[in-house]
Amino acid sequence: MTSLGMKNPQDIWSLKENSKIFLEALQLFFTKREKEIGNLGFDKDDQLAVEFVTAAANIRAASFGIPLHSLFEAKGIAGNIVHAVATTNAVIAGLIVIEAIKVLQKDIESCRMTYCLEHPSRNMLLMPVEPFEPNKSCYVCSETPLSLEINTNRSKLKDFVEKIVKAKLGMNLPLIMCASNLLYEAGDVEDDMIAIYEANLEKVLAELPSPVTGGTMLTVEDMQQEFVCSINIKHREEFDEEKEPDGMVLSGWTQPVSATENKDKSVGNGASTSDAVVTAVESEKDEEITIVSTLKKRKLPDETDISSATEAKHQKQLEVIDDEDDLVMLDGDLDSFKKRRFS
Repeated sequence: MTSLGMKNPQDIWSLKENSKIFLEALQLFFTKREKEIGNLGFDKDDQLAVEFVTAAANIRAASFGIPLHSLFEAKGIAGNIVHAVATTNAVIAGLIVIEAIKVLQKDIESCRMTYCLEHPSRNMLLMPVEPFEPNKSCYVCSETPLSLEINTNRSKLKDFVEKIVKAKLGMNLPLIMCASNLLYEAGDVEDDMIAIYEANLEKVLAELPSPVTGGTMLTVEDMQQEFVCSINIKHREEFDEEKEPDGMVLSGWTQPVSATENKDKSVGNGASTSDAVVTAVESEKDEEITIVSTLKKRKLPDETDISSATEAKHQKQLEVIDDEDDLVMLDGDLDSFKKRRFS
């Protein structure tokens, strides 16, 4: 198979060499393998493809100050990448930048939340919608201070950082304050302060320089994500090892929605966009169409569902079917069950 025949796969090419290899690989594809253009998939055993990908990746890496890789290293990395995932991530990253520009321009009214669908809907893979209202059950969206039940005489600051601040709140570079006293800070800090913070991590909460006991309010901030929240500490002696293995319980936002109720309510953060379902409900007096975002796709009814639908003669449900974008009407009268085109 045609290739550039690079001799030492361990060599790391310079930016000039990467640019030259990139152009020469393209030329070979167009002159020697023209018939494959348009349907050529990546194969780590295809030497020319690996040379092309290595050069292209290194050129892009150089643009962002990322270390370059040798042909051997790039081959190992590229062979383990799921390309559909990488491509989708790039699309989403672009959408995020577009929305960030709107925020910087203070054009909040134009902000959109975009569904990236697995299967086209109305010939669209990207479907923008207006943003949902803030989710009160979300740590970031909620304005309510969080509450943490913990044994302040037994739990260390290290436990609090690992199990709550990082695992639950998802902070990368946390800063923890008790009133005006700094208990812990991650990131670029001076050596003498690092020693103090590491010593604090090994202390139980009640024995910190600013003791953390029942009624203490901690301020936790992520310097990287610009996320700040307050946590009210409640001392608790015992915990159920099976139900509460962490030895601490974080709560304080609005009462969690039950799984049954959650199926019929829109989810503010993290819902799968390909699961959006359009539902229309007709009452006796008037008709109202609402859009409901659910966590699971609904299936067409079986015989038991149809029998129950017959009893509710005035209720109609419309569902969007991903594959053909049809509109399916389930009427109270089984004889009128028809499949109509969604326009």
